[in-house]
Amino acid sequence: MEEKLITLAIHTYEKAQILRTILESEGIDAYIHNVNQIQPVISAGVRVRIKESDLPHALRIINDVKWQDDSSVEETQTHREKTILIPVDFSEYSLKACELGFNYAHRTGAEVMLLHVYFNTFIPSVFPYLNNEINKNLEDESIHAVYSRVKEDIGKLCGLINRRVSDGKLPPVNYDCVLREGLPEEEIIAYIKEYQPAMIIMGTRGNMQKNADLIGSVTGEVIELTKAPLLAIPEHIPFNDLGKMRRLAFGTSFTQDDLVAFDRLTELIKEIKDIQIILFNISTSRNEWNEIRLTGFREYLKKQYPDLAIDFAVTPDGDLLEAINKFVQDEQIDIIAFSSHRRSVIMRVFNPSIAHKMLFHSNTPLLVIPV
Repeated sequence: MEEKLITLAIHTYEKAQILRTILESEGIDAYIHNVNQIQPVISAGVRVRIKESDLPHALRIINDVKWQDDSSVEETQTHREKTILIPVDFSEYSLKACELGFNYAHRTGAEVMLLHVYFNTFIPSVFPYLNNEINKNLEDESIHAVYSRVKEDIGKLCGLINRRVSDGKLPPVNYDCVLREGLPEEEIIAYIKEYQPAMIIMGTRGNMQKNADLIGSVTGEVIELTKAPLLAIPEHIPFNDLGKMRRLAFGTSFTQDDLVAFDRLTELIKEIKDIQIILFNISTSRNEWNEIRLTGFREYLKKQYPDLAIDFAVTPDGDLLEAINKFVQDEQIDIIAFSSHRRSVIMRVFNPSIAHKMLFHSNTPLLVIPV
């Protein structure tokens, strides 16, 4: 039976042609309809149609390629060798992130980059009675001392990792490390933009941490700004290998972006076997409507991803964070995945994302997928 065609987008003739070209370059058959046969270029409301099975892939392409910002087709992003970025601060929870990151990199054939950002607190103006030359010498000495210390710290971390690899406690993967000076969240985001890692893995202290905790605050900022998937790992989780997780929860508010995020999720976990995916609602509507929506969402995803084990569970009404925590306990969830959207500074301050809130109220790993 011929597969059903669905409308992906409605555009002018010119943009519809551009979109079709992009989709076909990615192996997706695309068709345009409602074209004025006499004067095609003046056509409006032109429909770009694709096979229903290609929808998640097509949405992901549209999201990744900023084709509407330019009249010409932009080249798609060059695929770099896969890299797992692990920002570290030499704490125990950073080491936990390293363990999980190395195991994940080994499974996926990726490399690991360890990034430490240090901040030089020396302020010459506190010595106003000294001349500029003395001030300059003091500043140089301070910068050199800080750099020497962090260089020694990163060397110790690499030595520990090498010993664990030699002992068979960590798999052998290619890794490197880099030191940068500045504010951690700014430098991490800059590095992500420059090198485009496949995933970021950051350690956190879990629900016992305070909001002022440095690494937790930095992770929260990176979650709000990154364009790469980020996995936040609490210090005391019972496993150090994603291959050991069995139940992954995917939060949905039933939007088109969730389809894009789910498709990216399948790429991230494709090397991990025997995972049960539990869909759950992060909307606040009544339970019976959530159950209807979740049922339809699950049936669509099962059709698109027949090899995945997908089920759903409805979170109860009330405080969303409490409901999610109860859901995690009742369903024995190993990891929670959310989609995330870049938002303005004012929105991040006064209305933090659900992923940002969960970061400080959960002992469960969070996988945040930007769309």
